Amino acid sequence: MSITVLDTYSAMKQILLAPVTKRADLLRSMLEANRSMYRHHPGELDLVAVHLQSSGFPIDRDEERCLDALETLAAAGAWERMQRALDDALAVLLEATPGLEAPDITVLFVLGDPADKHFMGPCLGLTGFGGISGNIAITFWPFPENMERLEATAVHELNHNLRWSPGGVVWDPMTVTVGEHIVGEGLADAFARQLYGDELGPARIGVPHLHDDELFAKVLTGLDVTGMHNFTAWVHGDPGAEHLGVAPVGLPMGAGYAAGNRLVDTYLAATGQTAAQALHADASEIIATTLRHG
Repeated sequence: MSITVLDTYSAMKQILLAPVTKRADLLRSMLEANRSMYRHHPGELDLVAVHLQSSGFPIDRDEERCLDALETLAAAGAWERMQRALDDALAVLLEATPGLEAPDITVLFVLGDPADKHFMGPCLGLTGFGGISGNIAITFWPFPENMERLEATAVHELNHNLRWSPGGVVWDPMTVTVGEHIVGEGLADAFARQLYGDELGPARIGVPHLHDDELFAKVLTGLDVTGMHNFTAWVHGDPGAEHLGVAPVGLPMGAGYAAGNRLVDTYLAATGQTAAQALHADASEIIATTLRHG
């Protein structure tokens, strides 16, 4: 089992410096390494379109701004830091979960779009996706707060990848609940906190709501909701729901992350486990334990 953080620095620099007419093909070539992330998607997929729809850096404007951000990342050793963090985190998870099996993992780390108001605003310049076994994608803007949390961000996504890998917890799109997603975010944050502490570990979007009892109680009412189109509203809150054009439920950005942290922390305290040991813990058991001790 190995983790490869792709050298997207060189590829992105080449794209941003190329003539505009050549950028789409160069971008497509860079994204190809992570195509298997979309293996469950029906039909043919245009990776460039997916990139642009997912707040990825633009290929027809803002070149200087993006090149400056790219150099900020390079000067901070972002790719090397991410590789080290993921290798170290994998060792911790392997030790905590004997017999853990997972495929090799490819990590695509790309700049976000500085003109995307949802990405730069409510998302705080960061989105990650690690739920498809073998692939991690992180879209990033080098705000100082994000740079500090670079390692924590990477290991959060690794936790998702190994929780929902073959042999781990099954994510069945037909039956999966909001509770599974929220517990998954809580476990990933708890693992990042185990490695990097309470200041840097939690996902930034959930931090303002960690101690909001009223919000926590409201999220609990949605844990049995199914239908993945409903998840954004409960996990990312109204700004995420409105961005995707789905019905909001009256929650702030990151509400599900905050609730997930509370659910998981109660479970870990009750069982004496570390977050790493709880990698494959059953979401319904985590929720039930919290409700018993709540």
